[in-house]
Amino acid sequence: MGYILELRKTIGHRPIITVRATILVVNEKQEILFQHRSDTNDWGLPGGSMELNETVEQVASRELKEETGLETNQFELVGVCSGPKFYFKYPNGDETHSVINLFHAKRVQGTLAMNDGESLDLQYFSRADLPPNIELRAQALIDQFGDALWQLESSFT
Repeated sequence: MGYILELRKTIGHRPIITVRATILVVNEKQEILFQHRSDTNDWGLPGGSMELNETVEQVASRELKEETGLETNQFELVGVCSGPKFYFKYPNGDETHSVINLFHAKRVQGTLAMNDGESLDLQYFSRADLPPNIELRAQALIDQFGDALWQLESSFT
């Protein structure tokens, strides 16, 4: 997050546009991996913001490894989302308008691990048993893509 931290030194908490990769990891039970976020204490999907000179696929790969311990370099683009539903104000006051590239991770390897301090927990959830406190951008993605998210093939095949 070096680029955004440097930018914040100049502009403070003012709203910025960020390009993000959000990753769907699906297990064999058709459940999706959620991250219990340490900064907001709610449940979101793994992902993060682009650094200078990265492709969105590189962002997805880096964030997946940092936040979950899982690895892959194979992603399928599910969709690109932006607009008012993807505005976010962090607890420290930083404001962002996100352009989210939603990816389905494929041929994932590794073991779940919380490596970067951004997670309190990592768990898979079915559509019928979602966590109670879902982060607003993650909820907007679930609302926008609906049934299609729970019909994705396992990320581990």
